[in-house]
Amino acid sequence: MTSLVDLQKAISDLVDEFGSIHNTEYVMQLIATSLELGSDKTSTLDLKIASSALKEMREAFAMFQPFTQRRKVTIFGSARTQKDDPLYAYTQQVAKSLADQGWMVVTGAGPGIMEAGMEGAGRERSIGVSIRLPFESSANSIIAGDEKYVSMRYFFTRKLMLVKESQAFLCLPGGFGTLDETFELLTLTQTGKGVPVPIVLLDLPGDRFWHSIDDLIRNQLLVRGLVSQEDLALYRVCDSISDATSEIQNFYRNYHSIRYIGKHLIMRLNNEITASMIQVLNERFSHLCRSGEFEVVQPHSAEKSENDHVDKYRLRFDPNRSDAGGLRDLINFLNQGA
Repeated sequence: MTSLVDLQKAISDLVDEFGSIHNTEYVMQLIATSLELGSDKTSTLDLKIASSALKEMREAFAMFQPFTQRRKVTIFGSARTQKDDPLYAYTQQVAKSLADQGWMVVTGAGPGIMEAGMEGAGRERSIGVSIRLPFESSANSIIAGDEKYVSMRYFFTRKLMLVKESQAFLCLPGGFGTLDETFELLTLTQTGKGVPVPIVLLDLPGDRFWHSIDDLIRNQLLVRGLVSQEDLALYRVCDSISDATSEIQNFYRNYHSIRYIGKHLIMRLNNEITASMIQVLNERFSHLCRSGEFEVVQPHSAEKSENDHVDKYRLRFDPNRSDAGGLRDLINFLNQGA
C-alpha cells in the first residue's frame, strides 16, 4: 500500500515533470485532494460535480485573467425584462455611462437586463458568464462567441465568478435569481467573506422596487435585531444614473484596496495619510481596532515580492472583523477627505 510519503513524492515528481507550474504547493494540494476524493468511495455523481466545477472554474479564471487590471462592475437584473420596458433603456444608459468612465461591464450574458447592460457597454467592454438552462439560450447576441464569454453549468460557480472578479455591483429589479444574487452579495460583504465594494440598488425614478426592499430591511430585519444599523451602510438605493455612477466612482476616490497580512488589515489609499488624519482616525474609529491603533506603514515584504500595488499609501490596523458596516463608514470618511 502506498504510504503518504510515497504519494507526496509521486505528486511532486509529476508536477516537476509537467513543468512551468507556479504555486506548486497549491497544485499539489489539488492533485492530492482529487486522489483522496477517489479513494473515499465518493459517489459517481459527487465526483462528477467536483470534476465539472473545477473544470469550469479553470476556464473562467483563464477567461478573466487578461482583464485583472481593469475595474469591472457586475450588473444583476431580470432576464425577463422586455426591450420596450423603460428599465431596459435605463440599464443601457447606466452601463454606457460606467463603460465610458473606464469600467468593464460583467453580466450573466442572458436576455433582459443582462443584454441591456451589454448593449450599453458594447461588446468590447463586456464580459459574460452564462448559465446553461433548458429554457434560456446560452448567451445573448452581444457577447455570444466572444473570447470574453464563458458558459457554466452550476449556479454556485457562476455566482463565484460574477462576484469574485468585480469591484462594484449594480442591482436592477429582478426576480428570485436577482434577489438571491443581491442578498448573497450583501451576506459576503457583511460577514467579511468579500472585500468592501460599492453595492448600488438602482430604481427607475418614481419606482419603489429597491426602496421596498430597503423598507423591509429597516422595518423588519433591523427592528428585530437581525441586522445592525451599521449593516445599512453596505448598500445604497439610488434613483438616478448620475447618483448610481457617482456612488461607484467615489468609492475609489481615495480608497484603493485591502489585503490581510497576519492579524492586520492593510488598506491601500491613493492619497498620503497625514499625522493629523491618523489622530482623527484613532479618535473616531477606534472601535474598529480589536487592539492597538491605526498606523501608517510601508509595503509588506509579501506585497513587494508580488508587486502588489506598492505605489499606494498604506494604513494598517488589527480589525474588528465583525463590523463590515463600520469598515465601510471608514472608507467613506477617507474618501470625503480626498
